[in-house]
Amino acid sequence: MKYILVTGGVISGIGKGIIASSVGTILKSCGLHVTAIKIDPYINIDAGTFSPYEHVVPHITDAIQERVMRQAKVSVDDDGIEPEVCVIELGGTVGDIESMPFIEAFRQFQFKVKRENFCNIHVSLVPQPNSTGEQKTKPTQNSVRELRGLGLSPDLIVCRCSTPLETAVKEKISMFCHVEPEQVICIQDVSSIYRVPLLLEDQGMLEFFCRRLDLSIEMRPRKMLTKWKEMSDRSDRLLEQTSIALVGKYTKLSDSYASVIKALEHSALAINYKLEVKYIDSADLEPAALQEEPVKYHEAWQKLCSADGVLVPGGFGVRGTEGKIQAINWARRQKKPFLGVCLGMQLAVCEFARNVLGWEDANSTEFDPETKHPVVIEMPEHNPGQMGGTMRLGKRRTLFKNTSSFLRKLYGDAEYVDERHRHRFEVNPELKQHFEDRGFRFVGQDLEGERMEIIELDDHPYFVGVQYHPEFTSRPIKPSPPYFGLLLAASGKLQNYLQKGCRLSPRDTYSDRSGSSSPDSEISEIKFPSLS
Repeated sequence: MKYILVTGGVISGIGKGIIASSVGTILKSCGLHVTAIKIDPYINIDAGTFSPYEHVVPHITDAIQERVMRQAKVSVDDDGIEPEVCVIELGGTVGDIESMPFIEAFRQFQFKVKRENFCNIHVSLVPQPNSTGEQKTKPTQNSVRELRGLGLSPDLIVCRCSTPLETAVKEKISMFCHVEPEQVICIQDVSSIYRVPLLLEDQGMLEFFCRRLDLSIEMRPRKMLTKWKEMSDRSDRLLEQTSIALVGKYTKLSDSYASVIKALEHSALAINYKLEVKYIDSADLEPAALQEEPVKYHEAWQKLCSADGVLVPGGFGVRGTEGKIQAINWARRQKKPFLGVCLGMQLAVCEFARNVLGWEDANSTEFDPETKHPVVIEMPEHNPGQMGGTMRLGKRRTLFKNTSSFLRKLYGDAEYVDERHRHRFEVNPELKQHFEDRGFRFVGQDLEGERMEIIELDDHPYFVGVQYHPEFTSRPIKPSPPYFGLLLAASGKLQNYLQKGCRLSPRDTYSDRSGSSSPDSEISEIKFPSLS
């Protein structure tokens, strides 16, 4: 097993995740089975209860070395083959007190697995102040010195910069950071993140891995990277545009919904459309905002009404929920394409109960424990009121109950889907029949038929809700079906797509393996629709 550790310095959000996934893409295209591990350095904290503004995701805490080695061997593909390379992204910034135990663990880890099996990529910033226009190397020098002082010496330094690194700057970083010039990789600002793997490839990263990790790679033209380049070129030439209103409560920071935005981008690219995301703070849609901040209220409604589709993503807490229900009500009545994810689906149930079934106080017990119509309830196996460590997490199977379902067709007429979950509340199964009698269908349910997983509304072009988080399995060349359906409906292409047997044209195909770690030789040829 080969391990590639990606660390970051100078600032948070430097792009470690993009570099890690780009490395995986390059290696996968060479015939290697690749897996990945993401670690966020939080100890004795339930990161699952943090606000997205605090920038945390699931993490590893105890026994990190053994857990990494064990997890790295777990197959992530249907073929069951053990991965050959594990790319590890260590979150946070070198020097942060939170990351110290993890860096120390990897300092020891590099000796446990031996030098020829461990490589460290350090991602750093090379700022270029407008006042001088000069690329500054001191932040990178300090970051590398800090990392080396903690016992890790980077094999590759990936420099994030606004313009390509000048030769003199690259040589200076090489001299003062104890690496060869070819070990300094420049990733300047580009039109699309899909160009990053191509930049790494052009600067000899693959050849370096062959030498440094003794990888047996056949240097041949790789179909996957060729198709990746075609996709990158195509993303720069898109002319038509579609807009999606994202109605949430963390809209001040777009990274709060990073996975959702990427899933939308993947789907828009697949249909040759530019994506415009209209961020709407759900609280601004509420009647109270009309009295308190009328300008924001009218701006929010203008954004919503001018969008081609509406997305209500997941979330926790009561703030802004009434505004989300207002947006869902508008999408339902105006027959605008709508997708609700997790909480978004639950609120769609609340909206329908209030405005169609006539249950005016219908609500989730998360927001109103005393409601007479608890259409969304806490799952019985969890402890009421306890936030941390009580969620239904991970991959769960959903069975389709309806052969005419939009989503079933978008999933390739599958009988079931395995998707990732993260929730504590669920639709009240005792009230299911009241909804279905009025055309509000629960077309996907769990194995026992007790948990409502997918909703669809009759006589609507696309009104879909899912209890799971499909954005986590979306890929650039294999978009998530629920998001793909939303974009197809928003662009007016859904019915034509379904009539053609879920194909954009007779020659368009998507790889069934594009989201896996399997080598390129197992990936079927990917063809995208032409721009004409």
